[in-house]
Formats: sequence, C-alpha cells, structure tokens
Amino acid sequence: MSIVVKSVCKALERIAPLRLAEPWDKVGLIIESPVPRSDAKRVVLTIDLTTAVLEETLKVPTALLVTYHPPLFQPITSLTLSNPLQASLLKLSAAGTSVFCPHSSLDATWGGINDWLAEGVMGPQKATAKVNILGEVKGEAGGAGRIVTLDEPIPIEELVQRVKKHLSLSQVDVGRPLAQKSIKSVAICAGAGGTLLSGVDADVYFTGEMQHHDVLGAVARGRYVILCGHTNTERGYLPVLAKKLLDTLSELARDESSDGLSREERIEIEKYQLDIHISEADRHPLDRM
Repeated sequence: MSIVVKSVCKALERIAPLRLAEPWDKVGLIIESPVPRSDAKRVVLTIDLTTAVLEETLKVPTALLVTYHPPLFQPITSLTLSNPLQASLLKLSAAGTSVFCPHSSLDATWGGINDWLAEGVMGPQKATAKVNILGEVKGEAGGAGRIVTLDEPIPIEELVQRVKKHLSLSQVDVGRPLAQKSIKSVAICAGAGGTLLSGVDADVYFTGEMQHHDVLGAVARGRYVILCGHTNTERGYLPVLAKKLLDTLSELARDESSDGLSREERIEIEKYQLDIHISEADRHPLDRM
C-alpha cells in the first residue's frame, strides 16, 4: 500500500471511525491498486463515482478516490468492462488509483454530515439550540441521525429558507400537515431517511428523499417533511471533509503514538504536497426542468 493511501485511510478512520457504519454498509478501502504511482499526490473527494468523475480523476495522477457512496453495494460474481461501474473501478485500479468509501460512518460521526445539516437548521439559533443523536447511540463517537431542538419556535417558511441557503438550493419539496404549526424540533437524516425517521416525534422530517407512502404517513401524523434530493444533503459537506482531512494528515505527520505512522512513514509523507481535490464533475443526478 502506498504511503499516501495508508496515511489518508488512517486520517479518515480518525475523522469517521468505520465502526460507526451501519451493519449493512460497505465501507473502507474498496479497491487497492496493485500499481501505485509514485508521482500521484492527488486525493479526489466525490459523492458518487460516475463516468464523469472517472474521466476527471484519470486526467491527473491520483493516489486515492474517496467516494462517499459505496461503488460496490450488492454482491458480485465478476468484474468486467461490460458493466460501467465495474469498468470505472478497473480503470482506476489500472491507473494506480485506490478507492475508499466512508458512507454511513461519515453520517454518524460527531462533526460529520448530519451535524453539518443540523448547523443549517439552527442558523442564528446555533448557540442556544440543542442537538441530540437520533437512532442508535454508538458510544461517544456519534450515532445515525440527529434531532435539533430550537430554543424558540420558528415558522416553516423560515426553516425552509435556512435549509435552502445552507444547501445552496433554489427549491426543495415540502410536505405540509393539515394543521399548520410553528417548528420547535427537526429530525435529520442525510440521504434517504424514510426508515430512520419513521415514527420519530419531531415537528419536521428533514432528509434527501423518502418513499411516497412514508411522506403521506408522516404528513398524516402532523409532521412537516422537507426533501432536498438525496445527494443534495451530502455534497455540500465535501469542503468540510477536505479541511478535516488536511488537518488530520498534518496531525498524523507529527503523531509518534503506536496507532499513528512509523517514523519512516512520517518522514516520507512529509515529502508529499498532497492535493485534496473536490470533484468538479460530481453532481446531483437529476435536473429540474
């Protein structure tokens, strides 16, 4: 394993420990290239591995592609070029690029995607609002979702504006209950939140997507629902992750503890000027027309 891949994997484990991932998830080092390139100093961050992201990544020698969503989710019996996603993984590996996926571990960790979404919900009430874990509490490191309790209620229109501003969106989908009310509590789940949010006692369910009948059920129970598009609740976190990664890599280079890098590895990684690149080709797969 190249020193760049090893260092970044260790840094990502500190940022979002893989033990926080859901049992069904496929996280960690998905592909380790057998032909690492010594001139590869770039690490690419993306939400999805698409054909466009592949082409962008292959233009510059890249040691590691960090894709939030698992490129391999279902069991496979073969890796062939006839399957576009499998072909992307094969081409990356042949080019010396390994692939890492953090997914639900990055949702659950404190300071991860769901906490970033909570910041947008709190807005100017950040200093006084409370954030608690929604779902299974996984030690002191975090948990699946978040629930925000505001110190003062706000109208749904104000909350929607906060969400759109935080996610840089011009439109979101809003489900409204028959009886209108002010908002004091917001349950949050990045991506697809139907299962995690089901039955949660909160004024608003805020997520990327939910199934049709889950939305109907939530609205019938008096909840508002804010849906923003699956990856729209995730992509804006990438600049935060990039900074965390740079800071953690810097810490690793100075860390002499047993769970860090060896002395030789610390000396080697300091020689690299790593380029943490947020993919410019990565985007939400659907356009509104």
